[in-house]
Amino acid sequence: MKKIVSIIFIFTFSSCSKGFLDRHSLVDLAQNSFWQTEKDAYLGINGVYDVLQDRVLYSGNLNGTAGFTQYDGFGDNAYNNYKFEGPGNFMVANINPSDGFFNQLWVSSYKGIARANVAIENIPKIPTSGITDASRKVLLGQALFLRSLFYMNLAMYFQDVPLITKVQTLNDAFVPKNTYQEVSAQVLADLTQAITLLPNSYPTAQYGYATKGAALGLLARFHLYNKNYQGVLDATAPLLTMGYGLHPNYSQLFTEAGEFSNEIVFPVRFNQDVSNNGELFSGTFAAAPKVDQQPMKNLVNDYYCKDGKPITTSALYSAANPKANRDPRLSASIYFKNDTFLIDVAKVFTGNTATGYGQRKYIRNNNSSASGVAVFSPGGQDYYLIRYADILLMRAEAMVELNQLSTVYPLVNQVRARVGMPSVETVEGAGLTQTALRTIVRHERRIELAFEGLRYYDLKRWGEVSNAYQRAIADNVAGYTPVYQAGKAEVFPIPQSELNVNSSLTQIAAWQ
Repeated sequence: MKKIVSIIFIFTFSSCSKGFLDRHSLVDLAQNSFWQTEKDAYLGINGVYDVLQDRVLYSGNLNGTAGFTQYDGFGDNAYNNYKFEGPGNFMVANINPSDGFFNQLWVSSYKGIARANVAIENIPKIPTSGITDASRKVLLGQALFLRSLFYMNLAMYFQDVPLITKVQTLNDAFVPKNTYQEVSAQVLADLTQAITLLPNSYPTAQYGYATKGAALGLLARFHLYNKNYQGVLDATAPLLTMGYGLHPNYSQLFTEAGEFSNEIVFPVRFNQDVSNNGELFSGTFAAAPKVDQQPMKNLVNDYYCKDGKPITTSALYSAANPKANRDPRLSASIYFKNDTFLIDVAKVFTGNTATGYGQRKYIRNNNSSASGVAVFSPGGQDYYLIRYADILLMRAEAMVELNQLSTVYPLVNQVRARVGMPSVETVEGAGLTQTALRTIVRHERRIELAFEGLRYYDLKRWGEVSNAYQRAIADNVAGYTPVYQAGKAEVFPIPQSELNVNSSLTQIAAWQ
């Protein structure tokens, strides 16, 4: 695997983010003169965090390769209008292993793994005179957490991938892929160790580094994907008493004013500055909502009315004014025609997207004159990779699958109550069946987590990808006809460029 070889004798890490993470690049430091002090270790670990800011990972894009922030385009939540970004062409089956989308995701992920491996190998070797035992443990825990995150994403989307846990040389550059089970075992081992090393929190100036809660949350997410429901309960239980909570204002949470909320379990930090730490997922184009990820009609219709009932049965629903009397998360997440866009009341969303709707959640809502951030330039909005509402819903889902039904209600009710929606007992009733509660929890995940990049993850593990394609087709979006291909629709191919240089790699069966 020539592209993922890491002969790291020299580090060129750029700064990572806000506050403590906002430090400038470490340039041209030979490895034999590096990793001598705690400062070296922090600079090294910042270089691993820096990879999270790659556009194909969590920075996102407006006119290029899609990042995880745009993964609602894989399925039924959103239409990727700029099909060349990845999700659009994937959904219409106009993509192959040579597509740059797969290659960039692969390369960025292994870049992060290579940097993490260097940190994991060298942090234990730093002389005791240069670092305290406490700092050594925390920094090693962060490196293990980050490596597990990169590998978790590779395993979930590519399935069988090379497992590299040592710093490579040219002598071991071309490695075969490992099984999904082998990669999963490494993810679990890294997270298990990280949990023992990481603190519950950091001083404010160090906000953004991985915590014990972040490792527990990531562990729960991977257990849920693998249907280890007891593992989900075990991982989420400590999080209930670690000081996390639900931000009182759902809409505000997804703006810079919502950063530092106790709902955020792990953010990918961004800073709008001159050091290339900004993000693009909150950007807009031509004073219109994010046109490359457009909400689908079937998603819009899935938001209930304020009485907790679907629009097909609620007396509150009005086809003439479909936005009125709806779950507040609808207006917080989606623009309707004639909604005011940006803070300039003269600017409204004209509804001129292919779906007729615009994405609002995470999209910056102030103009360049007020914030100094142009609508089509990097911004400073953090991306919340894990938040407490997801923890509650993961726990609720695990309880449904383990048939611990009575414990599901208070978890879902917490999420609903934050936005003023009625409880499950009030609307659907008590004593519900496992099937009924499963439907409720899955619906709540869709509404609560829309445009947070988790829809494809959910559809894959539920076996719902084909049904999602059918819902997208039924929306009848002009110029968009999804084509479901069994097997291919559920997994990404190994990039052709990797196969070309590494004869030890073989393509996944569905894409051969």
